[in-house]
Amino acid sequence: MRLPSLFIALCMIITSQQLAGMETGGVKIPDTTSLHGTDHALVLNGAGIRKKFFMNIYAGALYLPAKTSDAAAIIGDNGPAAVDMHIIYGKISKEKITDGWEDGLKANLDQGRLDALRPRLDRFNALFAEVHEGDIIRIAYLPSSGTEVRINNEQRGIVEGNDFFRALLEIWLGSSPVSKSLKAEMLGLD
Repeated sequence: MRLPSLFIALCMIITSQQLAGMETGGVKIPDTTSLHGTDHALVLNGAGIRKKFFMNIYAGALYLPAKTSDAAAIIGDNGPAAVDMHIIYGKISKEKITDGWEDGLKANLDQGRLDALRPRLDRFNALFAEVHEGDIIRIAYLPSSGTEVRINNEQRGIVEGNDFFRALLEIWLGSSPVSKSLKAEMLGLD
């Protein structure tokens, strides 16, 4: 008689832990999020660690309206989405952050497309500042306004155009991602 009750209680505990989110690189990643000032509810598609020279730099989390492992569909979509970067490394300069955007876009876009995005990329880069361990950068696409940048939930600015946000997604999900393992993790494949 007690065995079924114990089994049910154990299942409830496991389920509640799964609903609380996941942990990667010592960072707790929520299973769901909402975009500031909207009613867009997003679910965690996947999360992983960006490593460079054997050091953990940030935990990256991809949020979408519904889970999918199809990178091309995510990049080609025009709905709301967000990437959260939970900084793990001690300190990252503005220059390192903006160089990372530049390198990631150059690896995934042809020169004509990059040139067309240049004015908006320059405005986007101007939104960043030095970040430290524990900081959270959110890059979110709001269909009604564009790509919103928040650092520690403080809005830094918005850059117009779905095409701009989708180009940024190619940094993580494109044919030459910043990290193949992070791409797989964000797609929920690992």
